[in-house]
Amino acid sequence: MSEEILINVTPQETRVAVVDNGVLQEVHIERTQKLGLVGNIFKGRVSRVLPGMQAAFIDIGLERTGFLHSSDIVANNSEYDPETKEAEQIQPIESVINEGEDILVQVIKDPIGSKGARLTTRLSIPSRYIVFMPDYPSIGISQRIEDEEERERLRNVILGYLSGVEKLAASNEDNIILDSALRESEILKKGGFILRTAAEHVPDEDICKDIEFLRKIWESIMVRVKNTFPPSIVYEDLPLVMRTMRDLVHSEVEKVRIDSKETYQRVMEFSKHFIPEFLSRIEYYTGDHPILDLYSVEDEIQRSLNRKVPLKSGGHLIIDQTEAMTTIDVNTGAFVGHRNQEETIYKTNLEAAHTIARQLRLRNLGGIIIIDFIDMKDSEHGRQVLRSIEKNVEKDHSKTSLSELTSLGLVQLTRKRTRESLEHILCETCPTCDGRATIKTAETICYEIFREILREVRQFDANKLLVVASQRVVDMLLDDESTSVAELEAFIGRPINFQVETFYTQEQYDIVLL
Repeated sequence: MSEEILINVTPQETRVAVVDNGVLQEVHIERTQKLGLVGNIFKGRVSRVLPGMQAAFIDIGLERTGFLHSSDIVANNSEYDPETKEAEQIQPIESVINEGEDILVQVIKDPIGSKGARLTTRLSIPSRYIVFMPDYPSIGISQRIEDEEERERLRNVILGYLSGVEKLAASNEDNIILDSALRESEILKKGGFILRTAAEHVPDEDICKDIEFLRKIWESIMVRVKNTFPPSIVYEDLPLVMRTMRDLVHSEVEKVRIDSKETYQRVMEFSKHFIPEFLSRIEYYTGDHPILDLYSVEDEIQRSLNRKVPLKSGGHLIIDQTEAMTTIDVNTGAFVGHRNQEETIYKTNLEAAHTIARQLRLRNLGGIIIIDFIDMKDSEHGRQVLRSIEKNVEKDHSKTSLSELTSLGLVQLTRKRTRESLEHILCETCPTCDGRATIKTAETICYEIFREILREVRQFDANKLLVVASQRVVDMLLDDESTSVAELEAFIGRPINFQVETFYTQEQYDIVLL
């Protein structure tokens, strides 16, 4: 496996491309005028409490108030598991917070569309190897670290450092085993930690440095909280380039290329402190071509905005994002196979499963995703397709879960997304169709104009009327619908003139009374 990270920096935006074996897998974009908020901590004020929704709106100084659900509030009697994101017991929100009170919250989902930021009071501060959680007095370890000995070593590193011991002996000492539960609860009173996947096989010293670093950050946050008035920001997460080095760089990344000298120098300085072993793999790109022209990344970004995704076999996917969910339809297209129809369908679905997993990451699709595979008669084929998509989404950094394949060939998939999808970042609602992805035909607009003329002449006096419309609509009125226009003029007893407005869309028109 050969993975590279390409970083393109301009004064207006930063773009990060993750390329695996020459194929674009992920794109992350952050614009100067619209920086992401996920991870930022605010001292806010409760604007409204809604018992019926078990939620509250929090003023954090943004255009729209943030949304805080009761399940995201730390309550004294809630036992919270950060790996499942669930609490065993949730108090009614009206008994936990009140309107007008100050509250410390963290953004867990950026404002998307008309929705404000999603908030939580379960604060977490990430570093390269660990995440500090002030309200979670326990130690969690990434599920991707499967080796039990390594999991135990990491746990002992945390406990050893926090108890003032440089490190705990690898051997099982009696006093360590007997008092481990008591020791852990006492040591972690000031907050707990989650060991990230990147911590696997990392030296004890580096993990201890991360603990010290995070505790200093938390102390500085507490100082800011005391000295500021709401709404105000008290902690800001790293910019995209540094988050990339913290979260996306791992042992299988062969190279990070950066096309900005200033950014390259900042990344080198950051890496000296947090990932010194990676310094030799960071490169300042000075090539003749734009950095995102490597591996045709720029072209691939443009293609990722299309509804239709071609498959190598000749089939294709149709991807549609709606407010409620994303739907993906699998089609055989021109692929006819070599043996029979069932083989054709099976191979198309297998290829689609691989492509869909990549498209989820590339487009950053989240929430509920419904995949409509082509119906398969062989149940074993269905199981193979499901296993294929399960295997391919394992590479995804975002948490993903799948349902079983239904009798209709549908798979329901949920994927956690904290930031806007690529389409929502790069595109906006079409002003012509208003997001419908269709427009009314010229014929439909002609008939609307006829009805509007009748309304106008019944309400107002006029000697004649002028219809201003697009070229195509005026052409149809003067050609295919000329007989209808003549009949309408005779009916209302007034002449109707027409004028082309080149800037009008097909659905736009005006009727002027003269």
